[in-house]
Amino acid sequence: MESLEKIQAAITMVKESRAVPLSASCVVHRGELLGILDEINEALPADFTSAKKLLAHREEIIEEGRQSAEKLIAHAREEVSRMVEQTAIVAAAREEAGRLVDEAHAQVEKERAEVDAYIDSRLATLEVILNKTLEAVNRGRERLAGASDKDVLSQLADE
Repeated sequence: MESLEKIQAAITMVKESRAVPLSASCVVHRGELLGILDEINEALPADFTSAKKLLAHREEIIEEGRQSAEKLIAHAREEVSRMVEQTAIVAAAREEAGRLVDEAHAQVEKERAEVDAYIDSRLATLEVILNKTLEAVNRGRERLAGASDKDVLSQLADE
């Protein structure tokens, strides 16, 4: 694209040149302008060749771009699919964790009820034993209150 720069330099030269009074003409340095035009003339074939190659390969370039875009879209779809799957896995894991926590709470409540029942049973047994012991103590005290020391000692010896 060197040619475009040279053409722009020629245009600038003409615009900045001295105008001829009472006409649309201007005065430019012939050697300089011809030098620029020769450079343009030399560069144009290369630029045209380059442009022709681009046009010839246009379909290939477009196809490469299309394939690249398709690959990018396929990759994006795979990534979205992976993320959705990962989200589903996380949701399933959370659901399973919630279920396990609920099961654990239910098991704790069941075991707590069993422990409470066992403790109540043991306390009831202890209560019966203590009541019998208390009755025995009360009977012993009643005997003591009604009997003399000698009678108590003889009763203790009998037992």
